[in-house]
Formats: sequence, C-alpha cells, structure tokens
Amino acid sequence: MREIVWDTETTGIMPGDGHRIVEIGAIEVHGRVPTGRSFHTYLDPCRMMPKDAEGVHGLSTAFLTGQPVFEAVIDDFLAFIGDAPLVAHNAAFDMEFLNFELRRARLPVIPATRAICTLELSRKKHPGAKHTLDALCNRYGIDLSARTKHGALIDAELLARVYIELVGGRQIGLDLATISVAAPAAAARDFRAARNHVASPDELARHAAFIAGLSNPVWLA
Repeated sequence: MREIVWDTETTGIMPGDGHRIVEIGAIEVHGRVPTGRSFHTYLDPCRMMPKDAEGVHGLSTAFLTGQPVFEAVIDDFLAFIGDAPLVAHNAAFDMEFLNFELRRARLPVIPATRAICTLELSRKKHPGAKHTLDALCNRYGIDLSARTKHGALIDAELLARVYIELVGGRQIGLDLATISVAAPAAAARDFRAARNHVASPDELARHAAFIAGLSNPVWLA
C-alpha cells in the first residue's frame, strides 16, 4: 500500500491567527518501505516570521521572502500525494494548516479520514512514555545526528522510519516459498548375503546346558 509521510513548518500554531505554512516535506512509502521519492518546498508566507518560530526551525523572513507562495506549488504537492493516506506526527495540526491553505486557494479540503497520526499510535503502543519525534527516534535507535533544528523534510524522513516501527516493522512477505530438496544419492555398498538366523548345533548344545543348570525354571513347572 502506498502512503505519504509528511511534515510542515509554520509561522505559528494557529492558522486562524494568520499563521501560514513555510515548509512542506513528504516521503513516499510503499509496503512500509521508503521508495526514495520525496517532495520538498519552502514557501513565502507573505508575513513576518515570529522570532520564537524562527528559533524552532531556523527559517527567517529574509530567507523565505521570494520563495514560491502556496498557490504556486499546491498542484505539484497534490499530484505527489495522490489519494494515499497521509501520515504525520500530531496529524491534526498539519491537516488543519493544509486545509486552511486549500480553502484560501479555493480548493477542496482533504478529509480527516485520510490522516494517520503517529502521535496517537505511539500513545496506544507506549502508554506513559514520551511521544515526541526525538523520544521515538531514541526508543527505536534511529540516528538523530543530522537534525540540529526542526525541518519538514528531515522530520518526514525520520518519521517514516518511526512509523514503520510503530506499525510492526517491515513486512517483506508472509508466504512460505516451496523448496524442492533433492533426495540424497544412495551410497554404494558391497553386496552382503542375508544372515542365517537358524541356531547352529553348537549354539543349541550350549543353550541346553545353560537350561539344565537352572533350578526349577518356571516354564518347566
């Protein structure tokens, strides 16, 4: 099954307060294995970047000014995701921002039923534990050394690996292959005649002497 693991960076936490998406990163996964296909773009939010948000992802107003606006890249993004399920950490957050941008562009929104939330999966699988992306990477032994700040593409790449672990790891296939095993060749042996199982006269005499030496054998009573 084809799935898209994705992440966004934004200017804040509420699109209703005028905040916008400034970065989208998405990874294609097929059969729980990343295919190598990805989508990534920075976006000009057409507003100033708050300092606290810049401190999280490092994207400044100066850097984002002149990047494409959302309307310029949305067709490419929608073509990339197709009709696949959308996997995100705290999916409600990313879906709310994406649908806000789609409404601004007068495009149909994406239903919540297409979203798969790894935060909810983690809470069910590891109750009482920490559920941040960093904590999950540490739990599953996923290298975080390349992640100095939040970034949509690198977070999507890390999340794809976390998601595979959360849903049980890679399933290469459960069908058992039919294996043909050749019968081993018979070892060559010299011909040996069947043993004669009839007692010899000498054996019969020794047996009679043995019986005669017994004291009142039960079968002779």
